[in-house]
Amino acid sequence: MPIDQILTDFLGSNAVVLLIAVLILLSILLGVRIVPQSEKYVVERFGRLRSVLGPGINFIVPFLDKVRHKVSILERQLPTASQDAITKDNVLVQVETSVFYRILEPEKTVYRIRDIDAAIATTVAGIVRAEIGKMELDEVQANRSQLIDQIKKSVEDAVENWGIEVTRAEILDVNLDQATRDAMLQQLNAERERRAAVTRAEGEKRAVELNADAELYAAEQTAKARRIAADAEAYATGVVAQAIADNGLEAAQYQVALKQVEALTAVGAGEGKQTILLPADAMDAFKNAFGMLKGGK
Repeated sequence: MPIDQILTDFLGSNAVVLLIAVLILLSILLGVRIVPQSEKYVVERFGRLRSVLGPGINFIVPFLDKVRHKVSILERQLPTASQDAITKDNVLVQVETSVFYRILEPEKTVYRIRDIDAAIATTVAGIVRAEIGKMELDEVQANRSQLIDQIKKSVEDAVENWGIEVTRAEILDVNLDQATRDAMLQQLNAERERRAAVTRAEGEKRAVELNADAELYAAEQTAKARRIAADAEAYATGVVAQAIADNGLEAAQYQVALKQVEALTAVGAGEGKQTILLPADAMDAFKNAFGMLKGGK
């Protein structure tokens, strides 16, 4: 066999082997897909959804299957949005919101909605307006946590078919126009004045009550003292009456004589010079009194 023929056959066979090797290598490159932990791949075959590849090593059919979408499953935050809303009591407020979400089923997200961020932002704006329209301004300020929970639940129900999960919804701020702010400030000042007036009135009422209690206590103590004195006087009268009952007339005469001596002694103890006129029978009274006192001893 000629050398050129052998060389041609050798090169031809090597070309086939090389082509087969290249084909095998290309098949491996196209058939093996390594998906990062933070992503999911959507695979199509002839333009139709074939499968969703999760994190790790995956195998697809080369030349038939193709990765069309690489979707991040990390949590995302929508840009802070601001929308106007009118409360139940016709107050215009401007609400700043922020929403966090992540994609759970990328096959729904890529085939059912074109711009997921814009869709969620529009949905949140509508729900915020609807929920605030059910509440008065004071309720919006006082029940912000409850309002956030309600907005989050409503957004979750609205985006359920998009394959996403709303992880958090926040109301960052509720702003009012200047006229409403001024009116609220006047109302706040009036409320403070009213509370101060109520506090002063309650203090005065309490002072009157305490004063009345003090006077009542004083009256009760005075009455108690009088009752004790009356009881003592009644006791002394009872003792005298008992003495009279036991000793007869002599006991009464003894008491009268004793009082007469005490009275005359008090008159004689006066200051200065003075003349004391006594009845004619005064000495007899002294005599009888001293006699009875002596006999009493």
